[in-house]
Amino acid sequence: LFLWVNDGLMVLFFFVVGLEIKREILIGEVSTVRKAALPVVAAVGGMAIPASIYLLFNGGMETARGWGIPMATDIAFALGVLAVVGRGAPLGLKVFLTAVAIIDDLGAVLVIALFYSEKLKIVALGVALVAILALFALNRLSVRSSLPYALLGIVLWLALLKSGVHATIAGVALAMFIPAQRALDEATFLARARSFLDAFQEETPHPGPMPTNRQRDAIHSLEVLAHAAEAPLARLEHRLHPWVAFFVVPVFAFANAGVSLELDSPGFFTDPVTAGVALGLLVGKPVGILLFSWLTVRLGMGDLPDGVSWAQVLGVAPLCGIGFTMSLFIGTLAFTRPEDLEHAKVGILLGSLFSALLGAFLLRRSRSQAPAPSS
Repeated sequence: LFLWVNDGLMVLFFFVVGLEIKREILIGEVSTVRKAALPVVAAVGGMAIPASIYLLFNGGMETARGWGIPMATDIAFALGVLAVVGRGAPLGLKVFLTAVAIIDDLGAVLVIALFYSEKLKIVALGVALVAILALFALNRLSVRSSLPYALLGIVLWLALLKSGVHATIAGVALAMFIPAQRALDEATFLARARSFLDAFQEETPHPGPMPTNRQRDAIHSLEVLAHAAEAPLARLEHRLHPWVAFFVVPVFAFANAGVSLELDSPGFFTDPVTAGVALGLLVGKPVGILLFSWLTVRLGMGDLPDGVSWAQVLGVAPLCGIGFTMSLFIGTLAFTRPEDLEHAKVGILLGSLFSALLGAFLLRRSRSQAPAPSS
């Protein structure tokens, strides 16, 4: 059951992450070099500094393998805290946090693929490559039905599961080939939709609870039209996001987050793994994001989002230290000894909790200090 959760259900989580990454690359805050500069560089700093802090405590030790744990950000929790305490915050601040967290997720995916995969098996990798080529062909042929992508996604998942590359990478790879273009432009959609609505209205009113044949045809035509007017990427992201947020992530947390607290052990909270993870999240994340953001703006490579102050950036930077879901996942890959994983979990929970509290405090303070709008 544990393996089905971590190698099965989490593929759906990474699939949605992949859809979000592709959307941001195509039309979001990283779609141009100028727009991408600040969140990309900030995310790099938010990964490099936490990993360095972890290695300060664990360098040269067997536990050094856990350096990827404090690099991750749980985007759902980070945005959740911002939504609760950052009411009235400018849209640019939410966009900045989202972009940084998504780039962070991409970095975590690369770290998993490159550093936390097992010995590779060539035959299984060959099957995975064939599945990827088939997905590429579907995308180039503008196939919009979800079924062929789902079937090839299952083949890709099974192949990677046997290859030594972690199976969850299949979710991100599959997402990259989901079409992001809609089949109808806005003007065509509006014109056709009006014609179907007019046809429906011509039959109104009519006796009886059931629609007429012409009304049924209009309703069906509207459904087909609406389907064509929405990109498959957007449709899948919209439909799957609630399942991931309210089922996959809670099930994963339930299976992985439990900690056996041996409070009689005096070194439990000062263990190098616990300290490295907790301080990497709580200190490394905000320091890395703030330092690299300041350098980006200072060197003229990027600009703060419209209406966003440095005090507000100071508030959201600690929220990126909430590494709960992704950090737990990397921890299960990094450690084989149960005691190391237990210490990592404690560090993740402590670092994430205090990061959330610090971010909430700083955001509230920045809001109270903001000048009142002139009348």
